[in-house]
Amino acid sequence: MTRRVRELSSERGERGTSGSARSDVDNGAVTAPTIPADPRTGEATDESRRSALRRMRTVAVSLLVFAAAVYVATIGRDGFWGFVNAGAEASMVGAMADWFAVTALFKHPLGIPIPHTALIPKRKDDLGKGLEQFVGENFLQEDIIRERILSVGISHRVATWLAVPANATRVVEEASDIAAIGLSKVRPDHIESLVNDALTPRFREERVAPLLGGLLQEALADDLHHGLVDLALNELHDWLIANPETVHEVLGERAPWWAPDSVNNYVINRLHLEMVRWLSEIRAQPQHRARRALDSMLHQLANDLLTDPATQERAERLKERVLDHPAVIRTAIAVWSALREALVKSLDDPAGAVHQRLLLEVDLFAQRLNSDAELRNRLDQAAADLAVFAVDRYGSEVTAIITHTIERWDGKEASKRIELHVGRDLQFIRINGTIVGGLVGVVIHAVSIAVH
Repeated sequence: MTRRVRELSSERGERGTSGSARSDVDNGAVTAPTIPADPRTGEATDESRRSALRRMRTVAVSLLVFAAAVYVATIGRDGFWGFVNAGAEASMVGAMADWFAVTALFKHPLGIPIPHTALIPKRKDDLGKGLEQFVGENFLQEDIIRERILSVGISHRVATWLAVPANATRVVEEASDIAAIGLSKVRPDHIESLVNDALTPRFREERVAPLLGGLLQEALADDLHHGLVDLALNELHDWLIANPETVHEVLGERAPWWAPDSVNNYVINRLHLEMVRWLSEIRAQPQHRARRALDSMLHQLANDLLTDPATQERAERLKERVLDHPAVIRTAIAVWSALREALVKSLDDPAGAVHQRLLLEVDLFAQRLNSDAELRNRLDQAAADLAVFAVDRYGSEVTAIITHTIERWDGKEASKRIELHVGRDLQFIRINGTIVGGLVGVVIHAVSIAVH
């Protein structure tokens, strides 16, 4: 549709630029030459409007000059030429009266400061306020906005558009580009400022002991810690089996120097074997006494964090030490950098997990919109509510732009701007005044003859 409008505008522009300044009379109506359009946007430019205004002024003045010439040529003649003379005289009167009316809107006719002329330069501020009030009262009304948005069927159009794979891919690509650009704008110093200025002060104010105690109680109640215990046992068991030399080296450093090496090696090997065996027993027995001891200790810790002032104080001191440690900032920056790099790479890769997931979600959303009329209705209602809310909250600020913009204009500037946009059409008043005046003059002359 937009392409067709631009084609029509281009065609009108070609006709306007190739032809000379002229008017067409079609079925008794005068039509003006069209305004050439900008080939890139399909809209008229200031230069094309200025050119069209000059052409229409030339047409209006030409008609006035023609009427004056006919009047002079037919002075003193009777009969048919009397009618022509009367029509020409009335045409001049009509043309001059309408020239005065049109000119008085924008400036003083002939530079003479006649009262109630140059209305736009003098009353531009009142014009701006009136236009602001007109727009607010006739366009930015709840009923009008709601009816228009609901009649458009935004959700149905979105669903139809997203159903095209190329469009869905474009949405994901645009969203990915915007997300990647946004992520790249967050620098390490931003993360440091966030931690130092926002997170750390908040953590210092918030007592951590009750929070940790509550979380630990909930985790124990749901046996969430068992999975972590099993994971730790498995990893430690496998590590002991895979690294006997490391175990021997660590324990050997702590063996008494005076004991024979054979005795130390025997003891270390025995300890290693017993540790592996003990961990195997704990792994195999869910009710092992070590597991029960760990559960009891964790329950006691959770209770102390909630009720024991000494434990709470120790937790708070630990929190302060952690927050004061320089590694907190370095860790936050490292975590953010790693996360950002992973996200950006996935977003940039069309075959990446994030990119593919976004495509899937967009496709599912489009399918649901196409099939679920109730969802479309809810979304349309939400869009209407949002638009009404925005207009209700910010409508006055939007319409105030009209007044503020016009108030900043100089009087002459405002007059030129308005005349540039509507002056061409106002020349029809002069043209029609010339023609209608001539017809009325002929009628009046005929009535005069009939009466006398």
